[in-house]
Amino acid sequence: MNEERKKVLQALKTSKGQIEGIIKMIEDERYCIDISNQLMAAQALLKKANLLILRQHLSHCVKEAIIHDKGDEKLDEVMKLLSKFID
Repeated sequence: MNEERKKVLQALKTSKGQIEGIIKMIEDERYCIDISNQLMAAQALLKKANLLILRQHLSHCVKEAIIHDKGDEKLDEVMKLLSKFID
């Protein structure tokens, strides 16, 4: 496993812990703003993990596809994914 994937895995494990903590906060009827702050922190970690995965995809999969004249297919994939962020 490369360093990028290790970072993704760590971010996901951390966000998993945060989500478990958020569930406990809700069960304990903690203050809504505190829960919301924790939700935003978990979302930020998931966003970071996603960006790391996308960076790796561009650096490896898309780059390799372009070298082998199959770049259009990979670029279409990336554009389809990016359209989800824009919508």
